[in-house]
Amino acid sequence: MTRLLALLYAVAAYAVFLLTSLYAIAFVSGFDFVPRHVDKGPGAPLAQALTIDVALLLLFAVQHSGMARPGFKRWWTRLVPRHVERSTYVLASSLVLILLFWQWRPLPAVVWQVDGPARVALFALAACGWLLVLVGTFLINHFELFGLRQAWFHMRGLPPDRDVPFVERAFYRIVRHPLMLGFVVAFWAAPTMTLGHLLFALATSGYILVAVRFLEERDLVAHYGETYRDYQRRVPMILPLPRRSARDTGAARPMAAP
Repeated sequence: MTRLLALLYAVAAYAVFLLTSLYAIAFVSGFDFVPRHVDKGPGAPLAQALTIDVALLLLFAVQHSGMARPGFKRWWTRLVPRHVERSTYVLASSLVLILLFWQWRPLPAVVWQVDGPARVALFALAACGWLLVLVGTFLINHFELFGLRQAWFHMRGLPPDRDVPFVERAFYRIVRHPLMLGFVVAFWAAPTMTLGHLLFALATSGYILVAVRFLEERDLVAHYGETYRDYQRRVPMILPLPRRSARDTGAARPMAAP
């Protein structure tokens, strides 16, 4: 019964995440069929709106990065069983996003507006960004990433699958973090860029760059060692820009991540 409850909890957390993610697409894209989005919601004076929006973005950054750190996980799993730790993280992230959607204050001043065929092209580019995020999760392990695999293994009485080999495939041969590239594309491919949307895009893009470079990459190096360092040398982090080899630059091959 305890194992079944853990699995049901993981499924419920995943369902909340799925609905939140679908709403996030509408929120960022500014679709009017949702009650609130980045440009639609309760108004506020400029200073108050900036304060609230920045606080919401900081809250998400602290929660999302803090709960993902190995040190926090070691402490957290003393309180939360390991087989639902990831589901709890996914649920917490979803709840913080729901709070952001609910309390976000629009800043409606238009920075740029694109009309005609270019507008359709930008919407299509944003859709490609979201699709890249989705496909990227399945190229690693979608169900482990969102906690279902761990709860399923526990339900069946199987040991957790901890020794996952490092594998390069598809988009991961072009950039090390295609999910993050997809988010950046989706956030910036806006036919109508308001001040609020610009704040959201700048803050989330900055968070992605800092968190990936100084937190996630450090954890991956600690886990995979020289295998991941070699991957860093060969493949760009987020932007698919060509790398210049040591032979091209006349320099020795670096032994640490760029």
